[in-house]
Amino acid sequence: MTSAFRRGAESFIKIVFIALVLTFAAALSASVAAQSGRLKDPKPKTKPSQGPIAQPGRPPNSQKSPPPVPPPGPKSEASEHVDPADVIHVSSNLVPIPASVVDTSGRAISGLKLEDFELWVDGQLKSISDITRAELPVRMAMLFDNSGSTLFAREFEKQAAIHFFRKVMRASDGAAIYSVETDPYLAQAMTSDIRRLEATISSFGKPEGGTSLFDAIIDAAAYLRPYLGRRVIVIVSDGIETTSRADFETTLLRVLSDDCQVFVVQTGLYEGANLRALAAERRMEQLAVQTGGAAFIPKTTADLEAAFKQVAADLAQQYVLSYYQSEAQRDGRYHVIDLQVKSRKDARVRARKVYYSRKRSGAGWSDW
Repeated sequence: MTSAFRRGAESFIKIVFIALVLTFAAALSASVAAQSGRLKDPKPKTKPSQGPIAQPGRPPNSQKSPPPVPPPGPKSEASEHVDPADVIHVSSNLVPIPASVVDTSGRAISGLKLEDFELWVDGQLKSISDITRAELPVRMAMLFDNSGSTLFAREFEKQAAIHFFRKVMRASDGAAIYSVETDPYLAQAMTSDIRRLEATISSFGKPEGGTSLFDAIIDAAAYLRPYLGRRVIVIVSDGIETTSRADFETTLLRVLSDDCQVFVVQTGLYEGANLRALAAERRMEQLAVQTGGAAFIPKTTADLEAAFKQVAADLAQQYVLSYYQSEAQRDGRYHVIDLQVKSRKDARVRARKVYYSRKRSGAGWSDW
């Protein structure tokens, strides 16, 4: 009877073991099938496979290749390429105000002191705590239009971009390049190597597709946010927007909150203006004026040269003023700025019209 019981128990154990094996096999088969089903899904559209994104300071690749693959996002890309020495954490009470000052003839006015300026915030006179000249490096992002709307002015725009880097870049400055198309992307990470920047522009092929200019501006502003220095966005485009998810008002507010100056070299609009082109021109002018930059519409190579000389002069001769806002103004809102030179009636000031006041974080610090 004991032997019979033992045989029965062994049989029962075998049955249980086989059942467990079959159950595990079925589960494994279902998992594999599910994974196989996911693999059959269409892959998302991406840019052509390229080489690695260039690091600042490295020599350009001798092999000509298309622009690099876009990174997961401008914020993560910035975190990978920002030198820790270039990142600054300052009290969000500090409001830096870059300003260009010219006379009625457009010539830069130098030698101004702190007491020559007058600052109004939300209609109230405020004290300026400090003033410096433009020693701070420039961290810029060029937005190069690769959409179908720029086909007519294509070579003109390439020439404009290459001239820009040659005329404006200093050894202490850095620049990145975004390709503006239906899905804008970072084509060249921040670098001070002018040859690499020019090679990136030269490698762009025939323009096609839509123009997500507003989305590209927002991405570029977010990319520049971690960098120390004056943050500048240079747009080389006809300015005609077609496919962005964001609207113009959202774009303007985002650029202001990320403390970027916008300079626009608007090409291709002079060959017969239409309503869409005129609307684009007004938007680009407003974007430049509100951020303290400038907009240019060059029609010839000579005009182009003059435009970039003016951009270079602006960046080289700027005053950078510092204003400390009160705790009550750290409210997560936008505040109106009016900067004037009270000592000279012929002075014309170009500075941003609004700044965004970040709320105090739990640690009491915030990035500009």
